[in-house]
Amino acid sequence: MPTDVNPAALADLVKGSTVPVLVDFWAPWCGPCRAMAPALATLAGEMGGRMFVVKLDVDQHPEVLDECRIQSIPTLILFAGGGGEMARRVGALPLPGLREFVARAGVP
Repeated sequence: MPTDVNPAALADLVKGSTVPVLVDFWAPWCGPCRAMAPALATLAGEMGGRMFVVKLDVDQHPEVLDECRIQSIPTLILFAGGGGEMARRVGALPLPGLREFVARAGVP
């Protein structure tokens, strides 16, 4: 299950991680965000140990919109362990699309 994080926890996680970190930037009112949640939870279970999957509520933390250049939600950003953006996707994806997104970014 994806973990909810705040911006400080996200920065610490990305900086200290040895595996990629997939972040779902979302909001509770966002229908596509809620629709993608079950697929994201499944992906988190499948990728255990190879990647962290976290969620950041942009309504609770609007400062991340500018910091991460978020213009629409849901936005998925895959960060390399230790930092640096590996891939970005705007819009909801079904489970096969999520798998392909992380695979194309180089997550085994």
